[in-house]
Amino acid sequence: MKKIGFDNEKYVKLQSEKIRERIDQFGGKLYLEFGGKLFDDFHASRVLPGFAPDSKVKMLLQLKDQAEIVIVINAADIEKNKIRGDLGITYDLDVLRLIDAFRSIDLYVGSVVMTRYQGQPAADAFCNRLKALGIRVYHHYTIEGYPSDIDKIVSEEGFGKNDFIETERSLVVITAPGPGSGKMATCLSQLYHEHKRGVNAGYAKFETFPIWNLPLKHPVNLAYEAATADLNDVNMIDPFHLEAYGETTVNYNRDVEIFPVLSAIFDQIYGECRYKSPTDMGVNMAGKAISDDAVCCEASRQEILRRYYSELCSVKKGLGKTDSVNKIKLIMKQSGITADERPVIGAALKKAEETGAPAVAIEIGENKLVTGKTSTLMGPCASAMLNALKELAGISSEIHLIPPTVIEPVQELKVKYMGNHNPRLHVDEVLIALSVSAATNPLAQLALQQIPKLNGMEAHATVILTSRDESLFRKFGMNITCEPQYQTKKLYHK
Repeated sequence: MKKIGFDNEKYVKLQSEKIRERIDQFGGKLYLEFGGKLFDDFHASRVLPGFAPDSKVKMLLQLKDQAEIVIVINAADIEKNKIRGDLGITYDLDVLRLIDAFRSIDLYVGSVVMTRYQGQPAADAFCNRLKALGIRVYHHYTIEGYPSDIDKIVSEEGFGKNDFIETERSLVVITAPGPGSGKMATCLSQLYHEHKRGVNAGYAKFETFPIWNLPLKHPVNLAYEAATADLNDVNMIDPFHLEAYGETTVNYNRDVEIFPVLSAIFDQIYGECRYKSPTDMGVNMAGKAISDDAVCCEASRQEILRRYYSELCSVKKGLGKTDSVNKIKLIMKQSGITADERPVIGAALKKAEETGAPAVAIEIGENKLVTGKTSTLMGPCASAMLNALKELAGISSEIHLIPPTVIEPVQELKVKYMGNHNPRLHVDEVLIALSVSAATNPLAQLALQQIPKLNGMEAHATVILTSRDESLFRKFGMNITCEPQYQTKKLYHK
């Protein structure tokens, strides 16, 4: 059974109380910048075992009568089709997904803001699509001299050019598909416009990582550095907090660097800044809900390793940077982390060496591994998945759950009618074939019933997976890593 190191129920309670307290501090109108993922915070659930990926939403549901959501998207990200790595969809599509997700749980989505808008054709097309769907859209523009030219920023030539976002509720949650979307600038622009209208609204930041009341080099905080290696984020002691209160807290470089500017903007708008440090701006209570530090430390070391292999594969695909790989390598070296801490790596490599073909290993329990090889019938992912389900169901590896009479027609369909050169079954095809067998074979049905147990399991492949197989592993909540090499020497890989 997976070890738990985080008290999610306590976290939701503490977090909602903290946000209510901050709303009251600012007289009933608060713009809350939500960093990280609101719905699917899988990074947090991996490094803080017990943290539910949707716990932030559960917390918001306790405030839903006060809250409305504003989704921010950078127009440049739409133009370059930026993809959300964990879901494999573009940022504009993720905006639609988020709106549907919020509405499905009765959270009010007020509008979408297009930041850094410069008349990009793709951004215009997306705006038209949103308007056709009945969604209000606002535009915020690039401000020359941002963030250093305070006089220009806090003027009609700066924030004044931006559309004022019409909001209805006391808590306005500013969220986005990913980093660099302009959430903070959107909040500050709203403070400027609200002040012009006689409303002294407040601003706060909800960023789960780094966790301010954990040590700087705590594995949980180092895992955040590894996760944001491509953004060049660095955890650091908050010097403003240390000077103001004599208390050591952790923040990250971008917030520390921007704080003097932020403080000056508050001074320009309100005549004073209520915050003495970047840590003061935050409302995150995650550190106070850690119930077993050792479990979270081990989980974070595993996450650093996963991030390392993920970045290696990104570089191989031409999507990542060697600087990011080197940064994570340095974190690993400083923390004494090696590939030996991830048993699935050695198991997969050993199986590949024995068979002379790509292999996959899955860790289905403590010190319990299954592997899958490449065969004429299945790819290594499908083979490993089937073997894992058998093991979880207590079915002998010698028993064939899918008869040839089911597999062969699928292979014929793939090659003869669908134009595929590879007759081997992928994970989804094997599971469909297993479902067909389940109609007459109780053991196949038993194997299918084990799928929920795959959530949280570790897996490693000796080659870069197809997006098709990788998405299935992720859909089941499995943590898959790959060696940074392709199975073939072809230039085009689906």
